[in-house]
Amino acid sequence: MGRGISLAIAAKGIRVILYDLDAGMISSAAGHIHRELEQEFEKKRIPADEKENIFKRIRFTSSMADCQAPLIIEAIVEKPGAKESLLIELERINTKQTIFATNTSSLSVSGIAAQTHFPERVIGLHFFNPANRMKLVEVVRTKYVSDELTSRMTGFVLQIGKTPVVCKDDPGFIVNRVARPFYLEALRLAEQPVADIATIDKLMESAGFKMGPFHLMDLIGNDINYMVSSSLYEAFGRPARLKPSGWQEEIVKKGALGKKTGNGFFQYSKSSAE
Repeated sequence: MGRGISLAIAAKGIRVILYDLDAGMISSAAGHIHRELEQEFEKKRIPADEKENIFKRIRFTSSMADCQAPLIIEAIVEKPGAKESLLIELERINTKQTIFATNTSSLSVSGIAAQTHFPERVIGLHFFNPANRMKLVEVVRTKYVSDELTSRMTGFVLQIGKTPVVCKDDPGFIVNRVARPFYLEALRLAEQPVADIATIDKLMESAGFKMGPFHLMDLIGNDINYMVSSSLYEAFGRPARLKPSGWQEEIVKKGALGKKTGNGFFQYSKSSAE
């Protein structure tokens, strides 16, 4: 997600610092972004010089000391403690004007912000995967955030060519809350079994969906999708209609996370998993 967000921003002429503690992940991200730009060039969507310029706008680093900017967007693991700790560490090396955005899929932005001493500078910017291609961004505001900051972040989303939708901090925000039945009912249909996963996907695509639920879960990452389902299930008091799939939980435990691991509900080539 981080590499997709970085590419989306750099493509609009803005310099970006892409950070990960793991140098191997940074190297992998650089390779992926380079391949993405090469594909765009081959499809004649961007000229050769712009391909190089976009790549040069991204600074790849595994040193947190390099992470100083007016806007910081975190897109790390979906664990509140990890996000809170990272934001607090980053705030120490940045100015009092720096804005911090969390790309959480379903965690409480208010809860994350409340654990910092600068909650008025913490907002949600929820991008969708792949972030460099998907247009929608949910701008998630909390009770701590001013109208002025919300307006600034909405303007930023427009600046990078995305479509902002402002919503209040509520479990699942808009998209993930609406999407739960799409995933959960598909999983139940396959578990019963009413139909196999390939048939369910094919039928949904024939009904107008760009991608069926199982291919989409593999693209998002089954770990992320399962985590979001679990989060909403707990947030709404464990209603039966939102109960996460035990089958998907087993798949996650086996490490079959989708395209990023090369296998999930479907099998993927090594090149598509990179």
